[in-house]
Amino acid sequence: MPNDVRAPRTVLDDTDRAILAVLSADARTPNNAIAEAVGIAPSTCLARIRTLRERGVIRGFHADIDPAALGRGLQAMIAVRLRAHTRERVKEFIRDVPGLPDVVGVWHVAGADDYLLHIAVADSDALRDFVLEHLTTHPAVGHTETSLIFGHLRGAVGAVAPNSPATSSGPAGSASPSAPAGPGAAVTD
Repeated sequence: MPNDVRAPRTVLDDTDRAILAVLSADARTPNNAIAEAVGIAPSTCLARIRTLRERGVIRGFHADIDPAALGRGLQAMIAVRLRAHTRERVKEFIRDVPGLPDVVGVWHVAGADDYLLHIAVADSDALRDFVLEHLTTHPAVGHTETSLIFGHLRGAVGAVAPNSPATSSGPAGSASPSAPAGPGAAVTD
């Protein structure tokens, strides 16, 4: 599990954090520009990035694609409660749901709900169909609650070290919000 509290903690120094801040702002930044921004030699920078990937700190480089450009202009977060918390039901759910075509991401969470699904669909009819065809009929699912996403702001995880005050300044090039956000509208399914 990615957030397993039992997993050994990876130790990052200030240079690693600075590299991650540059990459989180723009993963396409060339190695020589990262090295210059961080104040290290390009060969050292390349070796550090390779090590961060091998250690699993950098899990990948991804394109941030606007779902609306793909005809999926309506996004939602769907909170899911399982009927029973047996290993069999959990395995069924995680086997079936992440691979559904409208699913952008799945989070296993603590609290009243068990999972949060981020989905992107064409319209409200497609949203309703997704819930009815894939969730309410799934043997593991006991309850769903859907919240529409009006906007999204990207956080600056790579720019500020954990346990540091929010007012401390991160390295140059930290990420900035890219879209307006608003409150979600909740619809109980």
